Amino acid sequence: MTIKRSAVSAAIVCAISASANAGTDIFFNPLTQSSAVATPNHPNELNNPWQVPAGLSQENLTNLLEIQNDVYQSVVRWDGSNNAAMFDMIAYDPTGKYLFIPHETFVNAGVSRYDIANDFNQVLFAGDQGGLNGDWSNDWGALDPARFTPNGTVWAGEEWSGEGRVIEIMNPYADPADVQIREMHSIANVSHEGIGFSKQKGNVVYYVDENNSGSIYRFVGAADGDFDNGQTFVLAVDGFAGDAAANWNQNGNGEVRTGAATWVAITDASGKPTTTADPFAAGQSNGRAAADEVNATPFGRPEDVEVGTLASGNEVLFVAATSEQTVYSIEMTGADTAFVRVFADESNTPKNLGFPATTGHLTSPDNLAQDALGNIFIVEDKPNGDDIGGDIWFARDTDNDGVAESIDHFMSIQVDGAEATGMVFNPVKPTEFVVAVQHPDSTNISKVDPALGFGDAVWRFDLSNIVPPICNDQVDEHKKTKTCTDNESTYVERLTEATQDKGKTRRQEKDDD
Repeated sequence: MTIKRSAVSAAIVCAISASANAGTDIFFNPLTQSSAVATPNHPNELNNPWQVPAGLSQENLTNLLEIQNDVYQSVVRWDGSNNAAMFDMIAYDPTGKYLFIPHETFVNAGVSRYDIANDFNQVLFAGDQGGLNGDWSNDWGALDPARFTPNGTVWAGEEWSGEGRVIEIMNPYADPADVQIREMHSIANVSHEGIGFSKQKGNVVYYVDENNSGSIYRFVGAADGDFDNGQTFVLAVDGFAGDAAANWNQNGNGEVRTGAATWVAITDASGKPTTTADPFAAGQSNGRAAADEVNATPFGRPEDVEVGTLASGNEVLFVAATSEQTVYSIEMTGADTAFVRVFADESNTPKNLGFPATTGHLTSPDNLAQDALGNIFIVEDKPNGDDIGGDIWFARDTDNDGVAESIDHFMSIQVDGAEATGMVFNPVKPTEFVVAVQHPDSTNISKVDPALGFGDAVWRFDLSNIVPPICNDQVDEHKKTKTCTDNESTYVERLTEATQDKGKTRRQEKDDD
């Protein structure tokens, strides 16, 4: 079925395409170490689960305990696992009023809709646990990303269980009893996590295969807003001379994965596979097998993506490769060509450049987030160790060339057994963003009394009062450092202006329609 874009949907696309370029300098005083984690249900977990820069506020929006204690609310929780609520990569709707929360459970996965103003969560759909017996016809596994599409629908993808499908919620604002879902048969079956829609073209979507031999995919629809009919490509770095079917770090696959690249087709223009392997057949490895046939470049667990615009004016796809401790930037240089760079990594990118050093390390970069100015934030997959929490980093790319000059230590989680996930900025109030606490030990009822702690939770942050950095190169008559008054100190104002500009574009597009 081809979806025709409504006026509202067209406005969403236009608003996205109007997003400002990145290039903001550091706007906060960075942390100097990763946080130690506390015991489950420690006051830190319940009140301030993140160590943050001065002036950044944090508040709990909702949590597993609150939802389960309210007979009118609902949440996905598979009884076969002690800690299976698994809030994951959240999506804001364009109004900023709702959050769509995917649940990364082994079976019985689904998506919840959280009404922020009314503090109310309800499940829109969930599986029937048939996957336990190999029957996935009415069951879904490990739904990780939730993405609001340019067509006003919501996509959710299966990551490590299920059949590698993308499920679309056709009417995400409907009463749960009336919600309609369908499988996206035009999107290859892979281990889904990162999904990103083009900011410059209304018919292009990028996605990745979250595997240690995972490739990067692009779907080009037959028409603007058409994600049902079109052609699928995978990325092949021209200089890569390794084994496409092997893991990224095996059999000489430390070969070049940067430089000039080509988008190689695995279907024809009508969507018919041109490879022996059918990339749309049920099973997470089928898209991977098709990619291997055309020698697509394998990356080390590419997980999340963000789509932006470089100073060149070209579109860029940021990809977090978790196993490689690397975030790549992929600049679109032509209709079917690209250029791949290392945007940031643990080995070569400075940390807190020009500020006191941090002892933290970029460990397993997983989720990515993008503010209204196009700046990228990097969220780690897991704690750095049993006693050290995972981190969130601000990628400082002031010249916006796709290579960060520094990654600056922004936040660090203090919750035992947890990872941060689902960082996403409010599209209406740009100083606000949310982050989920996933699978803390307080969710695990075999270890902790579930009546005492939050468990999986969603927290909201506000940058409005963040304390800007001290500029050591500016001195007054008393030779003392003083607060920056240039680019960094106006970060909040620039965020607001960018969103106001997008709002004007949105209204103009609606009037034109």
